[in-house]
Amino acid sequence: MTSQVPPQENPTPLSALLLQQVKSSDGFSFADFMQQALYHPEYGYYMTPRDRIGKSGDFFTSSSVNALFGRLVARQLMQMFTLLGGGAFQVVEQGAGEGHLAQDILDAIAEEAPEFYAQLKYTLVEVSQDNRQRQRDNLEKHIDRVAWSATDDWAIASGCFLSNELVDAFPVHLVEKHDGELQEVIVTTREDAFVEELREPAGPELGEYFSWLGSSPVEGNRAEANLAAPVWMRHVGKRIEKGFAITIDYGYPVEELYAPYRRAGTLMCYHRHQADDNPYDRVGEKDITAHVDFTALQKAGCEEGLEALWFGEQYRFLLALGFFEELVKLEAAASDEKEARALRLTLKNLIMPEAGMGETFKVLVQGKNVGSPELSCSRAISAIPFG
Repeated sequence: MTSQVPPQENPTPLSALLLQQVKSSDGFSFADFMQQALYHPEYGYYMTPRDRIGKSGDFFTSSSVNALFGRLVARQLMQMFTLLGGGAFQVVEQGAGEGHLAQDILDAIAEEAPEFYAQLKYTLVEVSQDNRQRQRDNLEKHIDRVAWSATDDWAIASGCFLSNELVDAFPVHLVEKHDGELQEVIVTTREDAFVEELREPAGPELGEYFSWLGSSPVEGNRAEANLAAPVWMRHVGKRIEKGFAITIDYGYPVEELYAPYRRAGTLMCYHRHQADDNPYDRVGEKDITAHVDFTALQKAGCEEGLEALWFGEQYRFLLALGFFEELVKLEAAASDEKEARALRLTLKNLIMPEAGMGETFKVLVQGKNVGSPELSCSRAISAIPFG
């Protein structure tokens, strides 16, 4: 079954290249198409020099809203440093974008915990040369604390693995269920345009994934299957000898991700702060994302000794770590009431459930060989002083 041709009014060099490749093949899985759209070495969205984050880019991240986000993440890392005995501590951040979160974390630790800063090595795992250069520029004052690594070339003896909005950009397979049978979306062409075709999965991987997960889309619904995410999570678990992993991203537990009312899945594209659901237009010039299955990450982590220590909404994570205490300090330092009000309006995006990042974004904290510590981020909201 072939679907309607989606609008493709803005052709790009990458779309022309992929059209030719798809024509000469039996079609691409959507995961293969998304891989090329985002990571093609010459034309991929994340691989070419461009402003992606912030007002001049295509989307905002929590770390691009205000340095307070990184300062609060740093506060959790400070506790982890103490929990692990206060010796050499490595933070490995993968997919660090332009390095803003790393910069804010390092600034906060240098200011608030110099003894921790002296023991800290901060490694950035980055495949994009454009991002690597931007990270170097932003982290210049911390350059003696910072290193870069290839995707597989890192290990943590004692420390924490960190990612913020990484997993949502992993290429996903698109699937639908019809007459009780799983079908995969294959990208083909018609009249020099991309079209989608539903086929039986070519191999057992998708069926095995949903069997392992213990859940699958309901009849008639479209959904994403991020086969790369549990593989990545197992890899992270293998690379940590003793320490933690913090995963921050937008997503849901599996029962909500594949809920019956979510008929079209969660795939979205972003270009100049405009969202759409058409990945076949402006190929290579816009971000393509899908919500993260946090159940899959927890399940895969457990297989490598990474036990879930805390999981919840970003607003709970930030409030527990002192969001309001820090906001009061920032407001006190503002030059006037107008600046303080603007600051409040900006920062509320980090914690507001509706139209903000507070509820859509989740935080998963896992630990390996660390016991069952009471993490700072797990502080009950009832115990938090509000202002």
